[in-house]
Amino acid sequence: MVMMFDPFHDLGRFTEQVLGTAARPTGLPVDAWRDGNGFVVEFDVPGIAPDALDVQVDHDVLTVTAELPDASDQDRQWLMAERPHGVFRRQLSLGQHLDTEHIEADYHGGVLRVRIPVADAAKARKIAIGSPAPQPALDQG
Repeated sequence: MVMMFDPFHDLGRFTEQVLGTAARPTGLPVDAWRDGNGFVVEFDVPGIAPDALDVQVDHDVLTVTAELPDASDQDRQWLMAERPHGVFRRQLSLGQHLDTEHIEADYHGGVLRVRIPVADAAKARKIAIGSPAPQPALDQG
């Protein structure tokens, strides 16, 4: 029996965790997509300095942590304080066939971009078709 192999079998769950729902908004808004031989995940982290971000992978779980200090403890007479603060964390379950040793991350303009490559063993590849060795002729005598 031939089974379809999809290294991103958990993408549905991954997408649900990444995007959240309207009833349950996320602390770090995320976009995720397939890009050639890997995934790209972008986290919106406006106002958070790059050194206040932490990206880790443990087994097949990617964890992004961001900290936005609380300004409300400053000696101010507040009229409004609606901006979120504190520690924000997102954990994404990755498929087993991703190359977690070569994940890369960069930060620009309030967006953290994480690139997750597919493991070489899971990449599509062409299989050469050989011809069988010639069989000796049967003696009909």
